[in-house]
Amino acid sequence: MSFIRPVHATAGHGTVPTAVSPSGNEPLSSGLRLLLASGAGLSVASIYYSQPMLGVMGSSLGASDTAVGLVPTLTQLGYALGILLLTPLGDRFDRRRIILLKAALLSVALLLGGIAPGIGLLLAVSFAVGLTATLAQDIVPAAATLAPEHERGKVVGTVMTGLLLGILLSRVISGVVAEHFGWRAMYMVAAASVALVGVAAWRGLPRFRPTSTLSYGALLGSLASLWSRYGALRRAALAQGLVSVGFSAFWSTLAVMLHGAPFHLGSAAAGAFGLAGAAGALGAPIAGRVSDRFGPEVVTRLGAGLAVVSFAAMLAVPWLEPNARLWLIAASAIGFDLGAQIMLVAHQTIVFGIDPAARSRLNAVLFVCMFIGMSVGAVSGSLLLARWGWVAVTLLATASALAALLARLIPGGRSLLEVR
Repeated sequence: MSFIRPVHATAGHGTVPTAVSPSGNEPLSSGLRLLLASGAGLSVASIYYSQPMLGVMGSSLGASDTAVGLVPTLTQLGYALGILLLTPLGDRFDRRRIILLKAALLSVALLLGGIAPGIGLLLAVSFAVGLTATLAQDIVPAAATLAPEHERGKVVGTVMTGLLLGILLSRVISGVVAEHFGWRAMYMVAAASVALVGVAAWRGLPRFRPTSTLSYGALLGSLASLWSRYGALRRAALAQGLVSVGFSAFWSTLAVMLHGAPFHLGSAAAGAFGLAGAAGALGAPIAGRVSDRFGPEVVTRLGAGLAVVSFAAMLAVPWLEPNARLWLIAASAIGFDLGAQIMLVAHQTIVFGIDPAARSRLNAVLFVCMFIGMSVGAVSGSLLLARWGWVAVTLLATASALAALLARLIPGGRSLLEVR
């Protein structure tokens, strides 16, 4: 039974549904939305499974802490490069084929990780996992293409909920599985889950008509021209990158801050704060609906304002009792996480509406800028914490969120950043 009622095209071994670009007016079925959301979540989760398992992985493989620490580093590097170098291909080729190919390769990479005899192969596999986990960034533009224009924000928000839940739950699941069944079992379970996504996509996803005939080199080169041409893209990427600075500065320094006086808490306590990400996951579909009804601009300003207030509230942390400090940090984390995530959903709604023929490339530009902001935040946050303490980190986060809000508010910024 088909998930949607599309135009059909006969190809090779039968009839496969074909997506019409731009999308029609028929709403997506619940089955197709579930496929897209779960596919995004399970693929992006592959990036984070290793993080809670590094200790047992190092002991099992006889690898040093430094060597095993390269596992998540190479995974993240592979993901960032995959977004830049592979995601734009979604405009040149049938996204269905790309999704199926990446699902197959990601499943194989995870399987190899589960049987790796030494740290050398595991490191190579980790880079491959990052590259192919960009499957998630092919699924989001696919959802935007399939969705009717009047509910694009809602559909993108639903898929982003799956993606965010994948990030949120991956560390929890891998920690439990590794503790009871070993770290290799987690890799095997992950490989099986991605393989199931591939089978479901093969059965349920329609074909996507390519929207560009550019060569690979020209496709990558067009990223710069898209940046130059579309002010709405620059504005979205700038604002999301700025709020990501504060987001990353907080999360990259939280464990160190909690480890010291007056808290003296371990990594498990720091990890528990990650449950604040549930707020972002639950807020994504709501943000999509509000974006459809009132426009994504309203949502970007709401999200940025919420991030500013949440970061600024933590400036009071040094003057509170230890228990009150923890409650304030947790509440603030929920607030700015929700703000950052609803901004991302709204920004994706904006950029996906700019040029339907370039959705994969537009998404790549947005996420590259977001990753740049996160990298800057991680480095800056660590330096500020070491030299001036937690208040300096909080000031950086508040300033970056305020700059993101101004990028969405100032009328002069609009004339400077919009299409030339």
